[in-house]
Amino acid sequence: MTTIVKIHRKGQMTLPSRFRAAIGVAEGDLVEASLQRGKIVLTPKLPIDRCRFPAADDEYTPVQRRRVDARLAKAEADIAAGRVSKAFTDHDEFIADLHKAAAKPTGRKTRPLAK
Repeated sequence: MTTIVKIHRKGQMTLPSRFRAAIGVAEGDLVEASLQRGKIVLTPKLPIDRCRFPAADDEYTPVQRRRVDARLAKAEADIAAGRVSKAFTDHDEFIADLHKAAAKPTGRKTRPLAK
């Protein structure tokens, strides 16, 4: 089955109804266009209905949301200032770095525990 398809100014294309029926899409549905061996392949795609997923905005009071936003802003400022730990390739490297950091003297004086 072949046909000529016109591509509109905004990149939209008009497929004949027999093509839409053959691939199981209706007018307005989303399709993914990919290039395979010099040919355009259209694959139907299901849109994600975002309203079916809960949003965190409904779970917090305005006061809680301000606290969360303030903590996120502080974290982003730390990242921007470079106050982050290095990336580790595996768990063992992370644990070794923790032990090394724990062994370093901090310069703080600690009091002995009372008996």
